[in-house]
Amino acid sequence: MNGLRLCIFFWIGCCVVIPGWPGGGVSTTSAREVSASSVSVDVWYAPEDRPLQRVVGIYERATQYIYVAVYGMTFPPAIKALLAAHKRGVDVRIITDRQRLNDPKQRAAMTALREAGVPVKVNRHDGLMHLKQVVIDDQVNMNGSMNHTGSGNRYNDERLDVIRDRALSVKARDKFLSMWRDQARFEDWNPS
Repeated sequence: MNGLRLCIFFWIGCCVVIPGWPGGGVSTTSAREVSASSVSVDVWYAPEDRPLQRVVGIYERATQYIYVAVYGMTFPPAIKALLAAHKRGVDVRIITDRQRLNDPKQRAAMTALREAGVPVKVNRHDGLMHLKQVVIDDQVNMNGSMNHTGSGNRYNDERLDVIRDRALSVKARDKFLSMWRDQARFEDWNPS
């Protein structure tokens, strides 16, 4: 099944203000209306849509940055695409979970990225760094249940939403960068 093309209203903050709906005249300082015509979303399901093959294509088109906060990251084509993006001058940064580095495949992938000069950070806190989010060039924001793993792409029941919207992508970028700068919760990782 091909990815579903959707135009939807997004909820940012604690509520959505939609004129004409009950309560639609109520506004809050954290609510923001986003026009359905300005947002596009592709919804891809694994295993049938093989989402990570499509993600690789998006990585290949990045021109400014790719910020990845993903719990599991072992899918070789994704790692190769990130390395190629870094080589062509795209700012590539990775945040992942430190416990996942006990997996030899995860450690090998992160080592390859670090040795090529891609910065990698891991959580210092006791909880998991369990996000599955990628933001690219202030234009694309990907999230869902899918890790960047072969199992996630070929065997698991997973969902990946690819949102094309500047405002939502900037919000995701800002979250990533706040995590990146948070030295109490995240630290640089280097292979030892």
